[in-house]
Amino acid sequence: MQLRIHVPPNTTSCVFTKYIVFTNQVLPSFYIVLFVVGVALNGIAAWIFFRVPADSALVVYLKNMVVADLLMLLSFPIRVAVKMGFNTCHLWIFNCRFNAVLFYMSMYVGMLFIGYISLERYVKISQHNTTFAQVLAVLTWGLLFLYSAPNAMLATWPAKDHNFTKCIQLKTPLGAQWHRVSVLINMSLFWVTLLIVGFSYTFIAYRIYKTYRCMRRDSRGIYRNSNRNIFSILAVFFVCFVPYHVCRVPYTMSQMSSSSFSEGNSILLHQIKEGTLFLSATNVCLDPLIYFLMCRNFRKSLIRKLSSKKRRKTLSTNQSLSNM
Repeated sequence: MQLRIHVPPNTTSCVFTKYIVFTNQVLPSFYIVLFVVGVALNGIAAWIFFRVPADSALVVYLKNMVVADLLMLLSFPIRVAVKMGFNTCHLWIFNCRFNAVLFYMSMYVGMLFIGYISLERYVKISQHNTTFAQVLAVLTWGLLFLYSAPNAMLATWPAKDHNFTKCIQLKTPLGAQWHRVSVLINMSLFWVTLLIVGFSYTFIAYRIYKTYRCMRRDSRGIYRNSNRNIFSILAVFFVCFVPYHVCRVPYTMSQMSSSSFSEGNSILLHQIKEGTLFLSATNVCLDPLIYFLMCRNFRKSLIRKLSSKKRRKTLSTNQSLSNM
């Protein structure tokens, strides 16, 4: 393994975390690709979705997922700059105090809305009962902001007087305690959401299968479409969020009691954590698949826009040929 300690130019008082080739060269390139693809997909999704009326709980949840994904994408450029070493001490501090908080808050908001979609599919909330969904969305954003904001406000330790190598070292004693609490809250939110998603779709799949067995020929198309929707939600959730949260347990322990972990183990855990965190970030590109498969209005609007664009292009080509 190749180790490198990066000290930013014109800065002698801030010493940054040791980076491995994987985390400071490979992952930033992946994040750049993810950023470009994510901006394109979510830009199209936002353009279509905010023309679609919020006439169902599902649409309300999906619109909030678009907002969460766009906010997460905003954090990518600074995250890439810090990882690649194109940063000053002040940019590193900004990333620790604000950018990382935005990244994680957006990630957990998006994850919770996947759980809400699963629960909505299970309990069959009326399509016109959007008030409950809107209130739940506001409460979700509000609560996530309230317990995430102190992670920024309490990271005020004077960096110029210390040789810091980790973001948590910027935190005041109260900030370090709040960080531990927020990590526990995030982990709890993940496991609760995992139970909701697993239970909801297991029950839904079982009910659909029973219906299919009773009415094989008539319900074949419904069975196929339902399985596709179930698989898309489960695939996004398990690919994006499960690996990171499994890794998060030992990584958090290594942060809170570094004396119990050797330097080699801590570096290995850091690499695994960063790799699985990248998987979590890929939800910004996978969520549009959920929009397309689960929302009929979104799917129809997208197909209509693409068809209209294709027709205009064909007409323009025909006119050009006729003028020759």
